[in-house]
Amino acid sequence: MPDLDFRAPRLFVDAPLREGERIALERNQSNYLGNVLRLGSGESILVFNGRDGEWRAEIAGRKRPDGLTIAAQTRPQDRLPDIAYVFAPLKHARLDYMVQKAVEMGASRLQPVLTRHTQVSRVNGERMRANVIEAAEQCGILSLADVAEPVALDRYLGAREQTRLLVFCDEATEVADPLLALQQGLADTAGIDILIGPEGGFAEDERALLLRQPRTLRLSLGPRILRADTAGVAALALVQAALGDWRGPG
Repeated sequence: MPDLDFRAPRLFVDAPLREGERIALERNQSNYLGNVLRLGSGESILVFNGRDGEWRAEIAGRKRPDGLTIAAQTRPQDRLPDIAYVFAPLKHARLDYMVQKAVEMGASRLQPVLTRHTQVSRVNGERMRANVIEAAEQCGILSLADVAEPVALDRYLGAREQTRLLVFCDEATEVADPLLALQQGLADTAGIDILIGPEGGFAEDERALLLRQPRTLRLSLGPRILRADTAGVAALALVQAALGDWRGPG
Protein backbone atom coordinates (compact mmCIF):
# COMPACT_ATOMS: atom_id res chain seq x y z
CA MET A 1 0.00 0.00 0.00
CA PRO A 2 1.47 3.41 -0.98
CA ASP A 3 2.00 6.02 1.73
CA LEU A 4 -1.13 8.11 1.22
CA ASP A 5 -2.44 11.07 3.17
CA PHE A 6 -6.01 9.89 3.76
CA ARG A 7 -6.96 12.89 5.89
CA ALA A 8 -6.19 15.68 3.41
CA PRO A 9 -9.00 16.62 0.99
CA ARG A 10 -8.23 15.83 -2.67
CA LEU A 11 -9.46 17.83 -5.63
CA PHE A 12 -9.25 17.22 -9.37
CA VAL A 13 -8.21 20.32 -11.33
CA ASP A 14 -8.08 20.47 -15.12
CA ALA A 15 -4.94 22.58 -15.30
CA PRO A 16 -1.15 22.06 -15.49
CA LEU A 17 0.46 21.45 -12.11
CA ARG A 18 3.88 22.81 -11.24
CA GLU A 19 5.45 24.59 -8.30
CA GLY A 20 4.26 28.18 -7.90
CA GLU A 21 1.38 27.85 -10.37
CA ARG A 22 -1.79 29.81 -9.46
CA ILE A 23 -5.05 28.08 -10.41
CA ALA A 24 -8.48 29.69 -10.31
CA LEU A 25 -11.21 27.60 -8.71
CA GLU A 26 -14.54 26.89 -10.40
CA ARG A 27 -17.66 27.94 -8.49
CA ASN A 28 -18.58 24.41 -7.44
CA GLN A 29 -15.02 23.78 -6.25
CA SER A 30 -15.04 27.03 -4.26
CA ASN A 31 -18.36 26.06 -2.67
CA TYR A 32 -17.09 22.57 -1.84
CA LEU A 33 -13.94 23.83 -0.14
CA GLY A 34 -15.52 26.81 1.63
CA ASN A 35 -19.04 25.69 2.52
CA VAL A 36 -18.79 21.89 2.68
CA LEU A 37 -15.28 21.37 4.05
CA ARG A 38 -15.14 24.76 5.83
CA LEU A 39 -11.62 25.46 4.58
CA GLY A 40 -10.21 28.94 4.11
CA SER A 41 -7.22 30.92 2.94
CA GLY A 42 -3.86 29.45 3.92
CA GLU A 43 -5.11 25.90 4.45
CA SER A 44 -3.83 23.14 2.19
CA ILE A 45 -5.32 20.34 0.10
CA LEU A 46 -4.04 17.76 -2.39
CA VAL A 47 -4.71 18.24 -6.10
CA PHE A 48 -4.22 16.14 -9.23
CA ASN A 49 -5.05 16.42 -12.93
CA GLY A 50 -4.48 12.87 -14.21
CA ARG A 51 -1.21 13.89 -15.89
CA ASP A 52 1.24 15.57 -13.51
CA GLY A 53 0.98 13.52 -10.33
CA GLU A 54 -0.35 14.73 -7.00
CA TRP A 55 0.57 18.10 -5.46
CA ARG A 56 -0.01 19.95 -2.23
CA ALA A 57 -1.72 23.28 -2.81
CA GLU A 58 -2.56 26.25 -0.60
CA ILE A 59 -6.01 27.83 -0.71
CA ALA A 60 -6.21 31.53 -1.56
CA GLY A 61 -9.10 33.99 -1.26
CA ARG A 62 -10.34 36.61 1.18
CA LYS A 63 -14.06 35.96 1.70
CA ARG A 64 -14.17 32.52 0.11
CA PRO A 65 -11.71 30.15 -1.60
CA ASP A 66 -11.18 31.40 -5.14
CA GLY A 67 -7.79 29.97 -6.11
CA LEU A 68 -4.99 27.57 -5.33
CA THR A 69 -1.23 28.05 -5.23
CA ILE A 70 0.65 24.86 -6.09
CA ALA A 71 3.39 24.15 -3.54
CA ALA A 72 5.15 20.78 -3.93
CA GLN A 73 4.62 17.39 -5.51
CA THR A 74 3.60 14.63 -3.11
CA ARG A 75 3.43 11.71 -5.59
CA PRO A 76 4.61 11.26 -9.19
CA GLN A 77 2.13 10.33 -11.91
CA ASP A 78 1.36 6.63 -12.24
CA ARG A 79 -0.37 4.58 -14.92
CA LEU A 80 -3.38 2.33 -14.58
CA PRO A 81 -3.23 -1.31 -15.73
CA ASP A 82 -4.50 -1.77 -19.29
CA ILE A 83 -7.92 -3.07 -18.25
CA ALA A 84 -11.07 -1.97 -20.06
CA TYR A 85 -14.40 -2.48 -18.33
CA VAL A 86 -16.97 -3.21 -21.05
CA PHE A 87 -20.57 -3.32 -19.85
CA ALA A 88 -24.23 -3.10 -20.75
CA PRO A 89 -25.47 0.16 -19.17
CA LEU A 90 -27.73 0.12 -16.13
CA LYS A 91 -30.19 2.66 -14.80
CA HIS A 92 -29.23 5.79 -12.86
CA ALA A 93 -27.97 5.00 -9.34
CA ARG A 94 -26.78 1.50 -10.23
CA LEU A 95 -24.81 2.89 -13.17
CA ASP A 96 -23.26 5.50 -10.84
CA TYR A 97 -22.28 2.72 -8.44
CA MET A 98 -20.84 0.56 -11.20
CA VAL A 99 -18.70 3.39 -12.61
CA GLN A 100 -17.38 4.33 -9.17
CA LYS A 101 -16.47 0.74 -8.31
CA ALA A 102 -14.80 0.11 -11.66
CA VAL A 103 -12.59 3.17 -11.04
CA GLU A 104 -11.79 2.03 -7.50
CA MET A 105 -10.83 -1.40 -8.88
CA GLY A 106 -8.34 0.12 -11.33
CA ALA A 107 -10.09 0.06 -14.71
CA SER A 108 -8.42 2.40 -17.20
CA ARG A 109 -11.31 2.58 -19.69
CA LEU A 110 -15.10 2.37 -19.40
CA GLN A 111 -16.89 1.22 -22.55
CA PRO A 112 -20.71 0.93 -22.57
CA VAL A 113 -22.06 -1.56 -25.13
CA LEU A 114 -25.65 -2.01 -26.24
CA THR A 115 -26.95 -5.58 -26.37
CA ARG A 116 -30.31 -7.21 -27.13
CA HIS A 117 -31.39 -7.11 -23.47
CA THR A 118 -29.69 -3.87 -22.37
CA GLN A 119 -31.97 -1.98 -19.97
CA VAL A 120 -31.15 1.52 -21.24
CA SER A 121 -30.08 2.80 -24.65
CA ARG A 122 -28.97 6.32 -23.68
CA VAL A 123 -26.04 7.01 -21.38
CA ASN A 124 -25.14 10.32 -19.75
CA GLY A 125 -21.42 10.52 -20.51
CA GLU A 126 -20.90 13.68 -18.47
CA ARG A 127 -22.44 12.04 -15.42
CA MET A 128 -20.18 9.02 -15.91
CA ARG A 129 -17.12 11.29 -16.12
CA ALA A 130 -18.20 13.13 -12.96
CA ASN A 131 -18.41 9.78 -11.17
CA VAL A 132 -14.94 8.84 -12.42
CA ILE A 133 -13.52 12.08 -10.99
CA GLU A 134 -15.36 11.73 -7.68
CA ALA A 135 -14.14 8.16 -7.18
CA ALA A 136 -10.56 9.16 -8.04
CA GLU A 137 -10.69 12.09 -5.61
CA GLN A 138 -11.95 9.93 -2.75
CA CYS A 139 -9.68 6.92 -3.31
CA GLY A 140 -6.25 8.46 -3.87
CA ILE A 141 -6.21 7.58 -7.58
CA LEU A 142 -4.01 9.72 -9.84
CA SER A 143 -4.99 8.55 -13.33
CA LEU A 144 -8.51 9.06 -14.69
CA ALA A 145 -10.26 6.26 -16.54
CA ASP A 146 -11.35 7.14 -20.08
CA VAL A 147 -15.10 7.16 -20.71
CA ALA A 148 -16.10 5.98 -24.20
CA GLU A 149 -19.36 6.59 -26.04
CA PRO A 150 -21.84 3.67 -26.13
CA VAL A 151 -21.67 1.39 -29.17
CA ALA A 152 -23.57 -1.70 -30.28
CA LEU A 153 -21.94 -4.95 -29.17
CA ASP A 154 -21.22 -6.14 -32.72
CA ARG A 155 -19.59 -2.81 -33.62
CA TYR A 156 -17.44 -2.93 -30.52
CA LEU A 157 -16.28 -6.47 -31.28
CA GLY A 158 -15.51 -5.54 -34.88
CA ALA A 159 -13.33 -2.61 -33.86
CA ARG A 160 -11.44 -3.93 -30.83
CA GLU A 161 -7.79 -4.96 -31.05
CA GLN A 162 -7.61 -8.70 -31.63
CA THR A 163 -4.42 -9.09 -29.59
CA ARG A 164 -6.24 -8.12 -26.39
CA LEU A 165 -7.69 -10.76 -24.08
CA LEU A 166 -11.49 -10.72 -23.94
CA VAL A 167 -12.75 -11.96 -20.57
CA PHE A 168 -16.35 -12.87 -21.36
CA CYS A 169 -18.29 -13.33 -18.12
CA ASP A 170 -21.08 -15.76 -18.97
CA GLU A 171 -23.55 -17.21 -16.49
CA ALA A 172 -24.29 -20.03 -18.96
CA THR A 173 -20.79 -21.50 -18.91
CA GLU A 174 -19.75 -24.41 -16.73
CA VAL A 175 -18.92 -23.42 -13.15
CA ALA A 176 -15.19 -23.83 -12.55
CA ASP A 177 -12.36 -22.09 -10.71
CA PRO A 178 -12.25 -18.65 -12.41
CA LEU A 179 -8.99 -17.57 -10.78
CA LEU A 180 -7.25 -20.71 -12.01
CA ALA A 181 -8.68 -20.21 -15.50
CA LEU A 182 -7.23 -16.70 -15.63
CA GLN A 183 -3.84 -17.82 -14.38
CA GLN A 184 -3.36 -20.69 -16.81
CA GLY A 185 -1.42 -19.48 -19.83
CA LEU A 186 -3.06 -16.09 -20.19
CA ALA A 187 -0.53 -13.77 -18.55
CA ASP A 188 1.12 -12.63 -21.81
CA THR A 189 -1.50 -10.28 -23.18
CA ALA A 190 -1.53 -6.85 -24.82
CA GLY A 191 -4.41 -5.70 -22.62
CA ILE A 192 -7.59 -7.03 -21.07
CA ASP A 193 -11.24 -6.32 -21.87
CA ILE A 194 -13.73 -7.48 -19.21
CA LEU A 195 -17.22 -7.87 -20.64
CA ILE A 196 -20.28 -7.87 -18.36
CA GLY A 197 -23.64 -8.34 -20.02
CA PRO A 198 -27.11 -7.03 -19.13
CA GLU A 199 -29.39 -8.29 -16.37
CA GLY A 200 -31.26 -10.47 -18.89
CA GLY A 201 -28.07 -12.08 -20.16
CA PHE A 202 -26.75 -12.34 -23.71
CA ALA A 203 -28.94 -13.49 -26.58
CA GLU A 204 -27.84 -16.77 -28.18
CA ASP A 205 -26.60 -15.08 -31.36
CA GLU A 206 -24.60 -12.60 -29.24
CA ARG A 207 -23.07 -15.46 -27.25
CA ALA A 208 -22.14 -17.24 -30.49
CA LEU A 209 -20.54 -14.05 -31.83
CA LEU A 210 -18.53 -13.64 -28.63
CA LEU A 211 -17.28 -17.21 -28.71
CA ARG A 212 -15.92 -16.68 -32.24
CA GLN A 213 -13.65 -13.87 -31.05
CA PRO A 214 -9.89 -14.60 -30.85
CA ARG A 215 -8.23 -14.73 -27.43
CA THR A 216 -11.53 -15.11 -25.59
CA LEU A 217 -11.81 -16.55 -22.09
CA ARG A 218 -15.37 -17.55 -21.21
CA LEU A 219 -15.52 -17.16 -17.45
CA SER A 220 -17.97 -18.25 -14.79
CA LEU A 221 -18.25 -16.07 -11.69
CA GLY A 222 -19.52 -18.88 -9.50
CA PRO A 223 -22.66 -20.93 -8.82
CA ARG A 224 -24.92 -17.92 -8.12
CA ILE A 225 -26.44 -15.51 -10.63
CA LEU A 226 -25.01 -12.08 -9.84
CA ARG A 227 -26.56 -8.72 -10.59
CA ALA A 228 -24.62 -6.87 -13.29
CA ASP A 229 -23.01 -4.34 -10.95
CA THR A 230 -21.96 -7.09 -8.52
CA ALA A 231 -20.60 -9.18 -11.39
CA GLY A 232 -18.46 -6.25 -12.52
CA VAL A 233 -16.78 -5.90 -9.13
CA ALA A 234 -16.24 -9.68 -8.88
CA ALA A 235 -14.72 -9.91 -12.37
CA LEU A 236 -12.43 -6.93 -11.85
CA ALA A 237 -11.22 -8.39 -8.55
CA LEU A 238 -10.41 -11.73 -10.22
CA VAL A 239 -8.56 -10.13 -13.12
CA GLN A 240 -6.58 -7.79 -10.87
CA ALA A 241 -5.60 -10.73 -8.64
CA ALA A 242 -4.54 -12.95 -11.56
CA LEU A 243 -3.26 -10.59 -14.26
CA GLY A 244 -3.44 -7.01 -13.00
CA ASP A 245 -1.58 -4.78 -10.57
CA TRP A 246 -2.63 -6.63 -7.39
CA ARG A 247 0.24 -9.04 -8.09
CA GLY A 248 2.73 -6.28 -7.23
CA PRO A 249 5.76 -5.10 -9.26
CA GLY A 250 7.39 -7.41 -11.78
